Amino acid sequence: MVRMGVIGVGNMGRAHVEHLMDGKIDGAVLTAVCDIRADRLAWMGENGYGEVKQFDNAEALIKSGEVDAVMIATPHYDHPPIAICALENGVHALIEKPAGVYTKQVREMNEVAKKSGKVFGIMYNQRTNPVYQKVRKLVQSGELGTIKRAIWIITNWYRPQAYHNSGGWRSTWEGEGGGVLINQCPHQLDLWWWILGMPKKLRSFVGFGKHYDIEVEDDVTAYMEYENGASGLFVTCTAEVPGTNRLEISGTRGRLVVENNKILFDRTEEDEREYNAHNDVPFGHIDTWRCEVPAEGPNEQHEGIMKDFVKAIETGSSLLAPGEEGIGGLSISNAIHLSAWTDSWVEPGNLDEDLYYSILQDKIKHSTIKKTVVEKVSDVKGTH
Repeated sequence: MVRMGVIGVGNMGRAHVEHLMDGKIDGAVLTAVCDIRADRLAWMGENGYGEVKQFDNAEALIKSGEVDAVMIATPHYDHPPIAICALENGVHALIEKPAGVYTKQVREMNEVAKKSGKVFGIMYNQRTNPVYQKVRKLVQSGELGTIKRAIWIITNWYRPQAYHNSGGWRSTWEGEGGGVLINQCPHQLDLWWWILGMPKKLRSFVGFGKHYDIEVEDDVTAYMEYENGASGLFVTCTAEVPGTNRLEISGTRGRLVVENNKILFDRTEEDEREYNAHNDVPFGHIDTWRCEVPAEGPNEQHEGIMKDFVKAIETGSSLLAPGEEGIGGLSISNAIHLSAWTDSWVEPGNLDEDLYYSILQDKIKHSTIKKTVVEKVSDVKGTH
């Protein structure tokens, strides 16, 4: 059995604790938890988990000899330093999303992971969804032809002002390191580049505190361009009701629409570029077939990623969501911020990490975070 420790027993951490304690993760057993808040540790005993060893210091748990692997479910800034501590001490690490707040920090974590020889994963649970797996296969196999355009409108994140007021750290640069991009959208940004690849450049238009009394982004529109000339549009917001979750990908062999967890494929009878080359009818048209693409299989979400992580430890199998790939979606997120801050085009794959870090530090310096509520986030010994 892989001895697991959960670092951070907040909302997500508790869910991971319950999955492990309920025996839902084959081959793993929960042996330790960590949180700096006594009330969260008390929750363990109140719910019948009192036999699990408790720590108020992440480094102490990692070095205790009680765990083979850790699940890190702390605030965003803490993910890389705690993962680095685990990996450097011979402990496998699985981190919650996002990989971190800025790519410079995450790149350092990835380098440590590569040298460690340990299993390093990230909780990109949407990759377990058969719908997105099928979309990725259709795109990357060429079934959709050459990609022309992709649009993802993901605005069903409604969060009222009361949500933003629910914690002194929430929706601030120092506490979270961003808004909808870093909190709600890491999964979609990961799926975007996992399916479509990294855009060559992007230009963003971002509202910071546009709808709420917050300092971070709550409304985002990002236009992207790819090496082959394809374009992309990513739109997200936390102030729309009921909101939309629709991914549309157009290629030379038709169009995919993903909505309500279903895939519709309007497939052309002939590749549009080939048709265009021989057609001489001014208003010529290509016949299309509409079909709902089946996407069968288990959709285990968080449990699936944890099972996959444990299996990799036990057998050496490849991960569905390697931790190193967390930098992909974060590169797009950072690029969207940087484009808005500098009012310019930015290349996600060639990000000026020092400039991003410098601007972020200035925003943290002037952050409105309630420092009496939140401890220093850069301390590896502290978890939230």
